[in-house]
Amino acid sequence: MQIEFFLLVLSTLFFASILAGKAGSRFGVPALLLFLGVGMLFGSDGLGIHFDNIKVAQMVGTVALSAILFSGGLDTQVADVRLVLGPGVMLATVGVLLTAVTTGVILYLFADRQLGISLMGCLLLASTMSSTDSASVFSILRGRGLNLKHNLRPTLELESGANDPMAYVLVLTFISLVQQGGSPQWGSAIAMLIVQLAVGALAGWGFGRAIVWIVNKIDIDNIALYPILILSGSFFVFAATYYIRGNSYLAVYIAGLVVSNSKFVHRRSTRNFFDGITWLAQLSMFLTLGLLVNPSELKDVLVPGLVISFVMIFISRPLSVFASLAPFRRYSLRDRLFVSWVGLRGAVPIIFAITCRAAGLPHSDAMFNIVFLCTLVSLVVQGTSLPLMARWLGVSEAPEKNTRATSTDFDIDFPEEIKSSANEIEITDEILADGCHLMDLRLPEKTLAIMVKRGESYFVPTGRTTLHPGDRLMLLSDNQQGLDETLRRLGIVSDPTAETAPKRKWYSIFFDDID
Repeated sequence: MQIEFFLLVLSTLFFASILAGKAGSRFGVPALLLFLGVGMLFGSDGLGIHFDNIKVAQMVGTVALSAILFSGGLDTQVADVRLVLGPGVMLATVGVLLTAVTTGVILYLFADRQLGISLMGCLLLASTMSSTDSASVFSILRGRGLNLKHNLRPTLELESGANDPMAYVLVLTFISLVQQGGSPQWGSAIAMLIVQLAVGALAGWGFGRAIVWIVNKIDIDNIALYPILILSGSFFVFAATYYIRGNSYLAVYIAGLVVSNSKFVHRRSTRNFFDGITWLAQLSMFLTLGLLVNPSELKDVLVPGLVISFVMIFISRPLSVFASLAPFRRYSLRDRLFVSWVGLRGAVPIIFAITCRAAGLPHSDAMFNIVFLCTLVSLVVQGTSLPLMARWLGVSEAPEKNTRATSTDFDIDFPEEIKSSANEIEITDEILADGCHLMDLRLPEKTLAIMVKRGESYFVPTGRTTLHPGDRLMLLSDNQQGLDETLRRLGIVSDPTAETAPKRKWYSIFFDDID
C-alpha cells in the first residue's frame, strides 16, 4: 500500500468517526459505539478494507490503553475521590473478581453444551469482560451533564479508571491456567496475581515520583516538549513495569495519579496535550477493533453472546456491586441499582480478547466474537439508557440554571497555581440598565474587566468605556467566589460550586501538597 493511499484512508476514517461522534453525542450514544461502527462500516464486510493482523491490533490497543490509563490517572484528583476511595477500590478489585467468577460459572453451565469451552476457558472469557470501560463512563457522565447525587459520579469514575488492572491480572492468570491444561497450579496463579498487583503499584508510585522530579528539574528551552517528556515517561513506566514482572496497566494508572497530585511545571498545557492524545488513542484503537471484526461472523455467536450479555447486565454485575458496596451503608438501594447499571463494556475487553487470540488458545476466535458482541449489546442497552435510568431511579437532579457564557472568544489560560478565576459574559440591555459605561456595572472591588471584544476587534477598556449590547467582556476575579458574586450583581445566575481547599490527609505522605 502506498503511503499516500494509507494516509488518505486513515484521514477519512478519522474524519468520519469525528462526525459520527458529534452527531451521536446529541442522542446520548457512546462515542465508542460509533467509532466501532465506522470501523465495521469500512471493514471487510462493509466498504472492503481488509484488516486481520492480530499482532498489529494488539500493539495499537496496548499503546492506546497505556496512554488512556495514564491520562485517566492524570484527570483524577485524590482530594475529589477521598470520600469514595473505599467503595471505588472495592468495586475495582472485589467487584471485578466477583463479576468474572459469577459470569464464568454461569457461562460454563451454558457453554459446556453449546460451545464446548472448558471451565478455565469460561472463566477466562468472563475475565476479559469483567471491567467497565472508563472512556464510555466518562463520556456519558460528563458529556450528558448528569448531576448525580450521593457521590455516585466520583465513585463510578474511580471504579472505571482503576478496574482494568485487576481484569488484566485475571486474564493473564487464566491464560496461564488454560495453557497448563488439566493440572492447573492454583498456588502459582494466586502468587502471580499478588506479585503483579504489588509490583505494579510500587512501580507506578516510584516511577510517577521520578517523572515529577525530572520534569521539575530539567530545563528545556522549548516548553512544548514538556508534555512530550511526560508522555514518553508514561510509556517507559508501562514497559519497564512489564520487565520487572509487575502489572503495567496498574503501574501506568498510578503513575498518572501521582503526577496529577504533585506540583509540576506546565501542568495545564500537559493536561490539554493529554486530552488530545487520549482522543487520538481512542480513535485509533476503536477504529482498529472495528476493522478487525467481521459482522458476518457475529451471527454464529449471537445466541451465546446475548445470553452472556443478559447474565452480566442482570445477574453478575448487580451481585458484584451489592457485595462490594455491602460495607458502605451510605449507598441506598437506588444508588446500588444505578451503579449496577453502569457496567459498560468497551475497548478493554476486546483488547483482552485479542490477547487470548494472539496466545493461540482454544476457541479464541469464538471468544473474540462473543466479547465484541457483548460489548455492542452493553453500549446499546446500558450506554444509551444511563440518563433515563438515573432519572427513573431518582439518583439525578437537574443542574442549577447557569447562563454563563461558554464560548471562547478570549483564548486566555492561567496556570493552576494562580487562584484567579476568569469568565467572559455577553453584554445585554439588562446589564446596561443602570448605565452604558463600564463604571456603571458596579463590579466588586477585586474584579477587573480586562478586555472587550466588539465585532472582530479587541481592546482594553477603561471606566469611561461605553459598552454596547452584544459586546463580549472578559472578567477576572481573585477566586471563584468573587466571580460568582460579580455574576450575581450583573443578574447572571451562577452555580457556586467552589470548595475550600481540603485538609492534609494520610495520603499526603505519598503526594505533594494537594490544594
